[in-house]
Amino acid sequence: MRFLALNLISLVLLACGNQTKENTATRPEIANAEPVEVAAENGMERAYFASGCFWCVEAIYESIEGVEEAISGYSGGHTKNPTYESSNTGTTGHAESVEVIYDPDVVSFKTLVEVYFGSQDPTQVNGQGPDRGSQYRSIIFYQNEEQKKIIEEVKAEVAKDYNEPIAAEILPFQKFWKAENYHQDYEKNNPNNPYIQKVSIPRLNRFKAKFPDILKEDAH
Repeated sequence: MRFLALNLISLVLLACGNQTKENTATRPEIANAEPVEVAAENGMERAYFASGCFWCVEAIYESIEGVEEAISGYSGGHTKNPTYESSNTGTTGHAESVEVIYDPDVVSFKTLVEVYFGSQDPTQVNGQGPDRGSQYRSIIFYQNEEQKKIIEEVKAEVAKDYNEPIAAEILPFQKFWKAENYHQDYEKNNPNNPYIQKVSIPRLNRFKAKFPDILKEDAH
């Protein structure tokens, strides 16, 4: 029993943030809303993904050729101005998300979607790795019907490789709320953090091994 208790304590200590047992379903008015399309700026487009701890997801997307930046934040919920503390209660509906700013002439939206499914356990419900709770659930956001079709096609292909259902929600994008400054580039700025060492970096390395052909030169 003592060994089990120590393992549970270690799991909590290696979590991205607070854990919650709340299982907050996405509200129908969000799931059924018209998607909001974000206009390109200087040729750069934006895509939005939720896949567990945003520290991990940000580092994965920033290693891809054609991605200018990935920003940590919150999306998918029903409250305004979410914070790290409020999202961790599991009552806002928001999930830790990233905004990926990318050059569509270098990397396609479809590739970003393939990375999304290929860089996580796509069957894990309400969490990723040691991070559990609705704020860590998997969501992939679409801004128009073309993106929705791409997402559904990739998801269907991925599902062929698993016996369990694919957990990711497919939601119309509404709004992205940028996270607090200390969350930005967290993995890069905190390389000795125990969570980064034990969870984030191994996840990043698994992704790199799986997608070597799309990495930036300095990401190999």
